[in-house]
Amino acid sequence: MLPRLLLLICAPLCESAGLLLIVSPSHPTEGSPVTLTCKMPSLQSSDAQFQFCFFRDAQALGPGWSSSPKLQIANMWKEDSGSYWCEAQTMASKVLRSWRSQINVHRVPVADVSLETQPPGGQVMEGDRLVLICSVAMGTGDITFLWYKGAIGLNLQTKTQRSLTAEYEIPTARESDAEQYYCVAENGYGPRPSGLVSITVRIPVSRPILMVRAPRAQAVVGDVLKLHCEALRGSYPILYWFYHEDVILGSSSAPSGGGASFNLSLTAEHSGNYSCEANNGLGAQRSEEVTLNFTVPTGARSNHLTSGVIEGLLGTLGPATVALLFCYGLKRKIGRRSTRDPLRSLPSPVPQEFPYLNSPTPGQLQPTYENVNVVSGHDVYSLVYYNQPEQESAAAETLGTHMEDQVSLDIYSRLRKANITDVDYEEAM
Repeated sequence: MLPRLLLLICAPLCESAGLLLIVSPSHPTEGSPVTLTCKMPSLQSSDAQFQFCFFRDAQALGPGWSSSPKLQIANMWKEDSGSYWCEAQTMASKVLRSWRSQINVHRVPVADVSLETQPPGGQVMEGDRLVLICSVAMGTGDITFLWYKGAIGLNLQTKTQRSLTAEYEIPTARESDAEQYYCVAENGYGPRPSGLVSITVRIPVSRPILMVRAPRAQAVVGDVLKLHCEALRGSYPILYWFYHEDVILGSSSAPSGGGASFNLSLTAEHSGNYSCEANNGLGAQRSEEVTLNFTVPTGARSNHLTSGVIEGLLGTLGPATVALLFCYGLKRKIGRRSTRDPLRSLPSPVPQEFPYLNSPTPGQLQPTYENVNVVSGHDVYSLVYYNQPEQESAAAETLGTHMEDQVSLDIYSRLRKANITDVDYEEAM
């Protein structure tokens, strides 16, 4: 009984002496192919037919018994490590077994981790889809990918898969998604982080607001207006255009914030509608129109009228007559000023700005007038005095005195034609 048992134990060992298992490559790495070959160097008869089978840890591999002495394994992984052997069976059902071979599959650590974006460049329109793609240049087996937001490292998502790339998706990008991102990959040899990638969320401009600032409540010709245009929302830089009746006045760029301004010196043609436009390359937006009506100063109109009267006198009376009348009127004027009270200097208040914010024109300040009548027969001559408001400057007062002299000369000429005496003229003045 004992000899038979020993024979059964030794039989496989003795019969395996002519059967070899060849592994190529002998030290495979994860993901690489491996070829197993069952070789019989002691086989003498070429007519002998065999069936072959390959095993790993007592589990048959591939299709089982086959006439081919080779088995191709496309990809070897870490879990494929183990003890391998092969068997050959003759037509007489005699089975030969090879020696066992230990195969250890080596895992490649991850390396060269990078983070890319879709769309490329890290810029995305608000509301569009943003994808963060984490990749490794090398690494085998199951790789765990992690995505982080900001310098603090807020974990957004974790994925484990047998792949060199993985994606994290933001379906609808918002302004709050503008931040720095990075990813980490690891497969059992320690985490490997990528570099930081900055994400910019591009926002179209909102409808801008136009504000008009004037130095007084009622802007007049000669004032300098400040047009200020600002879009409260939108990615910078923003280019602003200023319009008067849809005609471009000028443009200004805002690289950061606060809008842009344009200064305009008023002329009589500048009454009308004003607007501005904001554009940051993602679409233009136009403001509401602001309607402004400007007036010509009263002093300027009187000066223009008096100049016309004087020109008519020069053409009608001749240079000599006009010179005599001018000297006579000047003498009378000097005499009257000596008996009058000295001119008082009115205090100049602190200048104020009056803004027009997409609204109708403010109300005008009303001047005051005083009439003095001179009667000659059926004709009545009115002399009008314009009391300047306190807001007028000392320079305007000097201009008014010069205009008064011209008006006095005009009235004196009319009185002489009407046969009014000097006494009557002096009383009228």
